[in-house]
Amino acid sequence: MSTFQSATYQPVIGLEIHAQLQTDSKIFAHDAVRFGWEANTLISPISLGHPGTLPFLNKKVVEYAIKMGIAIGSEINEWQYFDRKNYFYPDLPKGYQITQDKTPICIGGKIKVKLKTEEKYISFHHIHLEEDAGKSMHEGDNPFSFIDYNRAGTPLIEMVTDPTLHSSDEAFALVSEVRKLVRYLGICDGNMEEGSLRADVNISLRPIGTTTLGTKVEIKNMNSIRNIQRAIEYECSRQAAMLDAGETIIQETRTFDAHTGRTSSMRVKETMNDYRYFPEPDLAPLHITQDWINDIKSTMPLLPWEQELELIDLYGLPAYDAHFLADTKEMALYFKEAAANTKAYKALSNWLMGSVKSHLNESLLHIHEFEISPKSLAEIVDLVEQGLITHNLAAHQLFPLCIQVRDKSPKQLVEENGWSLASNNDELTNFVQEVIKAFPDKVKEYQKGKKGLIALFIGEVMKKSKGKADPKLVNQLVQEALTQ
Repeated sequence: MSTFQSATYQPVIGLEIHAQLQTDSKIFAHDAVRFGWEANTLISPISLGHPGTLPFLNKKVVEYAIKMGIAIGSEINEWQYFDRKNYFYPDLPKGYQITQDKTPICIGGKIKVKLKTEEKYISFHHIHLEEDAGKSMHEGDNPFSFIDYNRAGTPLIEMVTDPTLHSSDEAFALVSEVRKLVRYLGICDGNMEEGSLRADVNISLRPIGTTTLGTKVEIKNMNSIRNIQRAIEYECSRQAAMLDAGETIIQETRTFDAHTGRTSSMRVKETMNDYRYFPEPDLAPLHITQDWINDIKSTMPLLPWEQELELIDLYGLPAYDAHFLADTKEMALYFKEAAANTKAYKALSNWLMGSVKSHLNESLLHIHEFEISPKSLAEIVDLVEQGLITHNLAAHQLFPLCIQVRDKSPKQLVEENGWSLASNNDELTNFVQEVIKAFPDKVKEYQKGKKGLIALFIGEVMKKSKGKADPKLVNQLVQEALTQ
């Protein structure tokens, strides 16, 4: 939640969101792309930049980037040239990074984010392709750093927004939407804790009412949406305090400490000239035809906002339900598969938002790991909707049993356990008469106007039926008996 408030300054924020593309191999080499493997086992002379080696472009990387561009409405650049971005860090084995400078693969585009009081489109300047660096590791008090080059050469798209965000809430919402979108498209797993999705944040302040941008500060490699929000809040407050004191903001790169909630300086920010960009001589120009774009469009899944509309239009769900179900592609697909086996769409949605969500959260499971099949959940829903079992029994006894026993249908379990509702009117009428005879004083009180006592009679009848009677039918029979 945004806490920075100022009557003097307006934050101006831009994000550079890096998404590792979920390809089998690296962008310019055959090395496998995997997380968590033993250090320096997924490398080759090409990814290490040995003399005499030549890079070659992974076609799947290009297709994934185009998918992202199509999803956010970008213009796809027809001709592209790769560039060398020269800088030295220990985890950059070649001493330069192959990236796109002058001709990014996607130009423009926007994503709609939902804020507390409004919806807003966040615009992107461009998306470009590049390779990731390796990883420096620091272990305990060891004064030496260790280098793992497994990540070097992993394909990335970098999504660069325009400087049009003005709060940490907007940044939080945008990164959340990007993570959802890359997962829908199947191009990135979005696991920020593994570094698959991370962001650099550029922040400056300007006097309210002016349009001139202030001096920006960059916070590098944020791999938590909540920490992105915290870093923006701290940095806005820090810069405001400096400006109020008449101090000068310097353009620099800072890092965020999640433990202290503070940023600290890493280095003075490099300028474009420091990187000495020049065309990559070992890669041919990339030509993207309209036919290729059309082929990729034909493989695109429903996007999150399209999924929401379909859930509303096709299944008649409220907007709230549709937004919840469409939050992940897997949940939306689970609903649709279950909906093919029941017409009680709203009841099905309620189960997914209630009992199923609670179980998944408690068990730390994703919907694709859920023990109950879509068909079986639909059967549970219908058993309740058809009045064969109560919702209470379904939620607290049948649902947990279905999780444990997977080789029997919900209906079979209901029959084996004798959970079918007692709907025989003669039997229920006898129960009602027995209860009324047992509480003659309460009957008189009810007939004198104390109508709330009906709950007592209904409860007693339900006990006699061992919870299997239809509560609506019991209510009806009790009322009829008390008014005779």
